Amino acid sequence: MDVTKTLTNKAFGCTLQRFKHVSPTLGGLSANFHVILPPGASPDKKVPLLIWLSGLTCTDENFTIKAGAFQWCARYNVAIATPDTSPRGAGIATEDDSWDFGTGAGFYVNATQEPWSKHYRMFDYVNVEFPKVLAEAVGDTVDLSRVSIFGHSMGGHGALISALKNPGKYYSVSAFAPICHPTDCPWGKKCFSNYLGESPDASGWAAYDATELLLAHAAAAAAGPIVKSGERVLVDQGADDSFLEQQLKPGALEAACKKAGVPVEVRMQEGYDHSYFFIASFLEDHIKLHASALHGK
Repeated sequence: MDVTKTLTNKAFGCTLQRFKHVSPTLGGLSANFHVILPPGASPDKKVPLLIWLSGLTCTDENFTIKAGAFQWCARYNVAIATPDTSPRGAGIATEDDSWDFGTGAGFYVNATQEPWSKHYRMFDYVNVEFPKVLAEAVGDTVDLSRVSIFGHSMGGHGALISALKNPGKYYSVSAFAPICHPTDCPWGKKCFSNYLGESPDASGWAAYDATELLLAHAAAAAAGPIVKSGERVLVDQGADDSFLEQQLKPGALEAACKKAGVPVEVRMQEGYDHSYFFIASFLEDHIKLHASALHGK
């Protein structure tokens, strides 16, 4: 596997690195990702990892520039890896026509419909290929047996379904303003109908909807935590988020978690919107939660 380092920088004692590689999962396209390594990471003292999934229109860079994560990685001795939000340069005629579909909007699903199915396979990229790529890039200093996942908006949706569809794979999961019920919101319907097919039932939309997955979890009498540590699902949501009612629907997720017996804490944050100002304000809480789960404290 050919993984090339393209950038190195330093902040708060942490090392920031950017890599690129050719992804078989994404149909042979080149993919970029960043890794933040805390000062203590070494072959003798490998650190656990958080995977951050970004939202609509973002790349692998946004979180590293805007979130203010470096000081918290240093304080809590964890690494963070940030993959991209979609394939890039697939050459599909309509992939750049809108900001909420196509490039920058892979929605963390495996597309089944042409012309998207060859390249738009972000669920398998994040959950199957990306850990192998990370092992090649930073496996000498990062313990890839201890991994948690979190994200924002579309990325919060991606983090939740990654944990729900892989019970016990991740030590913990959290989200900022996640798209909680994509089968019942305009963003989700637009992406799912194109990537997965027009019929919600026949096309398996529910398999990529956190609320629906939790309800299926409850119906199967499989109540209980979905992550290895048993830690609660932490969700922060800005009360002044303009997307709250129509697109995000945290109440649906909270109700489904309770029905499924999955520990959850949904915190409505007054005065905050959907931006990285909001994320930066509460990021320490999330990293502290994940670090506790990953370090066993």
